[in-house]
Amino acid sequence: MDKHNQDELLLDWQERVGAARQEQDPQSLLDMIPYSAFIGAQAKVDDQRLLYWLDKRASNIGNPSLPAIHGGVIGGFLELAAAIEIIYSLNVTDMPKVVDFSLDYLRPGRYKTIYASCEVMRQGKKLVNVSATAWQDDEQTPIATARCHFLI
Repeated sequence: MDKHNQDELLLDWQERVGAARQEQDPQSLLDMIPYSAFIGAQAKVDDQRLLYWLDKRASNIGNPSLPAIHGGVIGGFLELAAAIEIIYSLNVTDMPKVVDFSLDYLRPGRYKTIYASCEVMRQGKKLVNVSATAWQDDEQTPIATARCHFLI
């Protein structure tokens, strides 16, 4: 890809990020990321915070005997949510780059909707630390938590 096409793509991305913030539409950010569509990630503004979710989808099952959602899907979903949280909530227009990602699986992610929320714990000039939590039935009973460090 030549420099001119890269510049056009970057400008288009930055315009779409600005529009998503202005219209309070985090889903439009997820729609620009192919992996998001692959796993079925969704987002909305709910009570002044971003709420992310994955509806149950057979292609996300990792253990068919339970059935349970694949741990990699849960991890990818939390990483994606943390990145979108940075783009949407902070004055960042470029895609954050993962520096470190630590994930704790607390219980199986059953074959039903998974919800997630994120919190920016610390923002420096170049690094952002985000905490992400996934749950199913009760937000107080998480199925996984992640600590993410991104380069911005």
